[in-house]
Amino acid sequence: MEQTPEQAQHESIGHITKRDEMAGRLMIPLDYPDAAEARVLIDKLEGIPCYLKVGMQLFYAAGPDFIRELKDRGYSVFLDVKMHDIPNTVRGGAESITKLGVDMFNVHASGGKAMMAAALEGAAKAVSLHPSLHIPLIIAVTQLTSTSQEVMNGEIGIAGNVEDTVVRYARLAAEAGLHGVVASPQESAAIAAACGPEFVTVTPGIRPAGASLDDQSRVMTPGQAIRQGSHFLVVGRPITAAADPRAAALSIIEEMTQA
Repeated sequence: MEQTPEQAQHESIGHITKRDEMAGRLMIPLDYPDAAEARVLIDKLEGIPCYLKVGMQLFYAAGPDFIRELKDRGYSVFLDVKMHDIPNTVRGGAESITKLGVDMFNVHASGGKAMMAAALEGAAKAVSLHPSLHIPLIIAVTQLTSTSQEVMNGEIGIAGNVEDTVVRYARLAAEAGLHGVVASPQESAAIAAACGPEFVTVTPGIRPAGASLDDQSRVMTPGQAIRQGSHFLVVGRPITAAADPRAAALSIIEEMTQA
């Protein structure tokens, strides 16, 4: 049966809405030594409503002013500084980060429940002093996606398999009141089963089919990760090292949309 113009328009609007939703679940890391190099990529991504992830290298070089710049440009920002310290220090760090207006930041789950709870306390204090702010999504790092079974057992000294460790840390983060965890997409389904489907999973180690694995050990394609229940996908070098980063990002968003 032939569609009416109204039906075609409705489907088009729905498709655009889903694509924008998926764009907002794509996190692109700005792994650059300074703000000038990062801006080159950002300019190429103009108009794509993705998350931008600022890690230690760029944050230590460009500082808080660059975070404010990204927020002024309308981007959601994940400040990926992986705090791991005594609770009081993490509490203060979380307060300072929240004052920047970031949308997400992280701590290491291996710091323990009291430390993770302190991060939430610091964010809440910042909002109480500045009501225009919001509490960011605070997530915990479980095991880095570069960590293989052999490294976790033989070098870090954690017994058992990776998935069991990730799920145990995820439960600990949930008990501390955090919003989610960073984990491999291979563990997303197990985390959802343990902590509920609303508990956020941020998944690095995303590689389109045929892409280089680089230094990642536990990987999945964008479509697979969405189907597994990942909430946010971190995709770095397949976009940032591409000849056309914008086209690469749009291709990944399309794969996410079709999942």
